[in-house]
Amino acid sequence: MYNETYDVTKGADKKEKVMFKIGCHLSASKGFMHMAKEILSLGGNTFQYFSRNPRGGAVKALDMNDINEFNEFKEKNGITCILCHAPYTLNPCSKDEKTRDFAYRAMKEDLERMDLIPGNMYNFHPGSHVGQGTETGIELIAEHLNNVMRKDLKTTVLLETMAGKGSEVGSRFEEISRIIEKTELGDMLGVCLDTCHVYDAGYDIVNDLDEVIREFDMIIGLKRLKAIHLNDSKNPFGSHKDRHEKIGEGSLGLDAIERIIDHPRLSELPFYLETPNELPGYKKEIALLKEMRH
Repeated sequence: MYNETYDVTKGADKKEKVMFKIGCHLSASKGFMHMAKEILSLGGNTFQYFSRNPRGGAVKALDMNDINEFNEFKEKNGITCILCHAPYTLNPCSKDEKTRDFAYRAMKEDLERMDLIPGNMYNFHPGSHVGQGTETGIELIAEHLNNVMRKDLKTTVLLETMAGKGSEVGSRFEEISRIIEKTELGDMLGVCLDTCHVYDAGYDIVNDLDEVIREFDMIIGLKRLKAIHLNDSKNPFGSHKDRHEKIGEGSLGLDAIERIIDHPRLSELPFYLETPNELPGYKKEIALLKEMRH
């Protein structure tokens, strides 16, 4: 039974225009100030970056001058809700103890570094259970979060919705909900919904977006939805493939993307592009989305 207080059209008749928080994934190799100026040049007002080498684990030394300058610059230039993405190698539910230990050390350090840029978010893939079973995966992810999260965190930690490729955990809303329930500081957790991932996982955001939002609210709660990875998909509905496509060029299409960015239950969230683009392509997509936004 759905939440009786839920109204999928709530906010649809609001007269004021909500600020469109839109950006893309950027390279952090040249620092925060470089990313800040880069996203403004692309027409955006937020961005995502990797906390460290996404395929390895190496991390750059902190540059406090860069961080302090960025903290001041972002306030003056309307840059908000930046999203730090954990490396792909971070797998807290691996059967390998060394891999789980890396996940603990990397996330702990990442969150300590994020304290220097308060009020932002940290996103990670829940992980792959690698044959141990989904329930074991859920237990290990919650155990990991219980070990790494602190009450004084200045960053919201986000679980990303996954496509269900291989032994991924987090392709079903119920799996994410159970992780949150088993985490002692679960009130400090949020969710990043990836449009490519949920469509590939079997949630039909093209033909029944309202129903998917309703189901998310019933199982996880919309109050936990903090960010959206806005991607088209190279694969058909329910394919469990996880291959991102440029906006409007995949199986979601422009009409569905427009409904997502305009939906009254989603429009206030920050949107981050992870489409297969170089910077000129991101600039084009940001301009297109801003034009589509009502």
